[in-house]
Amino acid sequence: MPSPTSAHRPHRFTVWAPDHAAVEVEVDGTVHAMRPDPARPGWWEAGVPADPGASRYGFRLDGGPTLPDPRSARQPDGPDGPSQLVDHAAFRWTSADWPGRGLAGAVLYELHVGTFTPEGTFDSAVERLPHLVELGVTHLELMPVCPFPGRHGWGYDGVAPWAVHEPYGGPEALKRLVDSAHGHGLGVVLDVVPNHLGPSGNHLPAYGPYFTDRHQTPWGSAVNLDAPDSDEVRAYFIGSALAWLRDYRIDGLRLDAVHELVDHRALPFLEELATAVDELGRATGRPLFLIGESDLNDPRLVTAREAGGIGLAGQWSDDFHHALHTALTGESQGYYADFARRPLHAVAKTLTRGFFHDGTWSSFRGRTHGRPFDLVRTPAHRLLGYTQTHDQIGNRARGDRLAATLTPERLAAGAALMLLSPFTPMLFMGEEWGASTPWMYFTDHQDPALAQAVREGRRREFAEHGWKPEEIPDPQAESTFIGSRLDWAEPRQDGHAALLDWYRTLIRLRPLATGPAEVEYSETERWLVLRRDELVVGVDLGVASTGARRELPLPGGTVLAQFPPSVTVLRVPASGR
Repeated sequence: MPSPTSAHRPHRFTVWAPDHAAVEVEVDGTVHAMRPDPARPGWWEAGVPADPGASRYGFRLDGGPTLPDPRSARQPDGPDGPSQLVDHAAFRWTSADWPGRGLAGAVLYELHVGTFTPEGTFDSAVERLPHLVELGVTHLELMPVCPFPGRHGWGYDGVAPWAVHEPYGGPEALKRLVDSAHGHGLGVVLDVVPNHLGPSGNHLPAYGPYFTDRHQTPWGSAVNLDAPDSDEVRAYFIGSALAWLRDYRIDGLRLDAVHELVDHRALPFLEELATAVDELGRATGRPLFLIGESDLNDPRLVTAREAGGIGLAGQWSDDFHHALHTALTGESQGYYADFARRPLHAVAKTLTRGFFHDGTWSSFRGRTHGRPFDLVRTPAHRLLGYTQTHDQIGNRARGDRLAATLTPERLAAGAALMLLSPFTPMLFMGEEWGASTPWMYFTDHQDPALAQAVREGRRREFAEHGWKPEEIPDPQAESTFIGSRLDWAEPRQDGHAALLDWYRTLIRLRPLATGPAEVEYSETERWLVLRRDELVVGVDLGVASTGARRELPLPGGTVLAQFPPSVTVLRVPASGR
């Protein structure tokens, strides 16, 4: 039996396991009985000497195998191995006076740690922060970093919502990235997944009713937000969210697919979460915020709680993406169909009214969808606008970016409408230079049956659209993952460098784009003029491919930037309008 060293001190281990008659904790190889906590039904506790930054531990339920802690902050051997204590207070922050950075006025940059750099780690991402500073973005938005089986994946199959994926560098390396980002003046947003856990390595059901068969989601049984014992489940996911903001000093969280959080209680989980985040923000003196991904087109998600809303700071706007995508590409399949009928009308409607589907018929859904977004009462920056995201690229058959099929002129046009829109812009890593590397769907499932099911499911999905099996990249092949890495030589190359300079210029001009959007357009001639107070953006999609210049109905003013022949940005004094 190992004996405690001088580094060990009493540590209180606790775990919620309401349906078990006996619970033990194994610490550094020694098993200790736990006792019920008289103050908290269903909870067990034990005081055991442990090294606060190194002891390995886990719990045994009714004499079963040792399982990782549901609230583990570190899984050094992966999701199925023992947990390890993390002493958050031991980290020495160099940016301790970071005041925070809210969502208003932000420009976000979504990145996947594993493919952002060749090394695919937090520390290697630190080396690229000067690029983001020079680009002009204000926040990194990290795709999920919770542990999952294997080394590489998108992160949405995470199974330990309080811990950090070890191949990326673990908890300390994430703190170093956040600390360095803050030192560069950049905020950090983290993508979290409270709506489901991955199919392999999920030990929560062994502990208690974290999931319920009352509701079903695309991933199976729903997270238990409204059935018996849901108080503890809600506290578990709220506690996870607060831990990222408190222990890692993250500035905001992006919540994955909140429409799959099935919850019929009077106080919605999202409202309870938003309230808790606001309270932590007041306690820390930093402007913490939440961004939701939702396909409901329900403005109540970002409406203030005082006005009867949920109170999230922002939400992704797929309507704006779909409208702009169809206008730039001409694609009309699937959910693009409604937008492709009159694509410039769709762009104009989203720019001026927020949602395209605001109670209108959606052919993709076979019903009416959404409700009006009141841009008078709710600031437009609460909607995030983008031309590309991990979903919109990676869910394509071959993970092809817009740069694979569009001319630089069309890419420049899309960037201008996105970056000078009333919405909070978000870039996907590499789009600023028109990266030629695809971003494909890749996995590293360790269960052979699951790996084959994912491989076959991917091929079956795209076979319905005419793709042959051999044309679909194998998600399990390491080459699919490696092929999705950014090529950092490209930003210095001709063509790529010009587009990168254009993005930098637009981001510098963005503070001049104030006020609501006014839009003129011609569907037949394929041009659109966006006005935001003194800033005017003229976009000619009719010439973006041919190179022939045409005169747009632009007012007289000072030319601030041009990407000939498709985009002109003017400053027009109020007296000259």
